[in-house]
Amino acid sequence: MPLAGELTASLIDRVADRYGLTAAGVLRLWTCRNSPARHDGGGVRADAEVVLNEAGRAVLAELCGVEPTVLARALPAFTVDDPKIGTGREAAVAQARWRAAGAVAGPAAFGCRLCTARRTGAAVRAVRYVPRWQRVCVRHGRWLLNADADQPLEHLDLGSVPEVVAAQRRWPGVARRAGRAGVEPEQAFQLAHAVVARWWEQALYWEQEEVWPYRLHQLAGGSVGDELAKWRIVGRDAAIFPEVVAVAGALLEPAMAELAWRASGGLRPRARDTGDAFCRRLGERVGRAWLGPLLAADTGSPLSDFTGAVVRARRGEAGPPGWREDPWHVKREQQPATMAGQLRILAAEQQSGGSGSRWRATVSAEHRCHITQLVDEAREELVELRGVHSGTTAEVARTLLEHLSRSAALIDQAIVHTAAAAVTAGVALEEIAAWSRLPAQELAEIVAADPDDG
Repeated sequence: MPLAGELTASLIDRVADRYGLTAAGVLRLWTCRNSPARHDGGGVRADAEVVLNEAGRAVLAELCGVEPTVLARALPAFTVDDPKIGTGREAAVAQARWRAAGAVAGPAAFGCRLCTARRTGAAVRAVRYVPRWQRVCVRHGRWLLNADADQPLEHLDLGSVPEVVAAQRRWPGVARRAGRAGVEPEQAFQLAHAVVARWWEQALYWEQEEVWPYRLHQLAGGSVGDELAKWRIVGRDAAIFPEVVAVAGALLEPAMAELAWRASGGLRPRARDTGDAFCRRLGERVGRAWLGPLLAADTGSPLSDFTGAVVRARRGEAGPPGWREDPWHVKREQQPATMAGQLRILAAEQQSGGSGSRWRATVSAEHRCHITQLVDEAREELVELRGVHSGTTAEVARTLLEHLSRSAALIDQAIVHTAAAAVTAGVALEEIAAWSRLPAQELAEIVAADPDDG
């Protein structure tokens, strides 16, 4: 029986387990066109997903003993089409293609084994597509961890931090408030998460901060021991979740927008000072009355971008050239590093004695694969031009120009994706600009936007 939101690959694994077979043995029912994504150590990633063609879907439905419509309702990736296996002469053959779950239907997390056992009768591993604001299993008090990272834990016990469970119960109300305000709940969460994740990094230097250290020790089972660096990565999202929900709710309130307007000087702009009423109130909302002056001094943050956009909209002003005038938009360079990415960096630093990060450690396998695919496609376009010199002048010129144009577009995309990956990994923008032969200002605007926007 499929679980709601389950990865197709996860269901195949569970079916194999039920029949007493290996997953590899069951996967032989399909012709697989590639291999699953793996961690640098060689193990298959838990978020490796399979996309099936129409014939392949029929095979899975027969294997599970249910109608395809049942699987379509439960499995987000079940109806996803992939042209490489869904068309052509072999489309009638049951085929599968491996993808990373995040590139198919969104972020994936481990399912709660107790819930899986309650639903299916077997306490086995399951992986589901779960939004980042629904990672708490309220029934069993567990934080469900991301499935893309190379680490053994599937969940964190929330028994000693009930405030995290309470925050999960409050989130639906915040989401409804966002909807009434015309804001996508996902946008509200992502902005609040970026704001609080920035605080989390700065909190190492906050002498007054007492809540997060205690909460992190409890998430680690009582003490992080000598693995503080690892636990600050693995436990971050669970530890900051109550504050993320509180910040999202606060930023949606018209009263907070009014405070931001007054703090800016209204129609008579003034520089933000340490007595900024908006920052002071936000600090109070997260139980840290001392936080206001620190927030007011933190320019260039997602929070200052939010208040700046709100104030400019009220004044009828435009932002800097290339600026995306959406207060809920989080620029790429301000998006928090993922647990998987941080763990790769930590592992690389430990292996190299802290001498700096490496490309494979700081750039996800999915991102590296996408860059490689763009370069390969550009190469294929150029290879097709070999020997294309017969025909009329117009025909040859058209063929050459069309293929060269497509190659150039693919290379441009590869440059943008590579630059974005390097910025995320911490490489200085000026150095990237020199290597790519693009002006730093132009490169910053490109990287801040979505690479696929063109």
